[in-house]
Amino acid sequence: MNDVLEHAERWECVTCGHEWERALEAAGERVVKDANGNVLADGDSVTLLKDLKLKGSSQVIKGGTKVKSIRLVDGDHEISCKIEGSAIGLKACFVKKA
Repeated sequence: MNDVLEHAERWECVTCGHEWERALEAAGERVVKDANGNVLADGDSVTLLKDLKLKGSSQVIKGGTKVKSIRLVDGDHEISCKIEGSAIGLKACFVKKA
């Protein structure tokens, strides 16, 4: 399932409503950085900086949770991972490299 809507000049995340310019992705290879400015790569481990409520449920993922073997993906939620067996998309600004 694709959580990103394509508009003429921008992209929009269906999950959170965040919008960003399409021109940003055409500028070249994207570098994903954590909240501290460290460059992230596929297979890295990260730690959540704060509690995150999962949209559409009452479940909360606690800050300090360590996530192993992340995968970087295109879109607003740059990190794809599994937390407690569930596939989750995270924004890099809410994690730090472990």
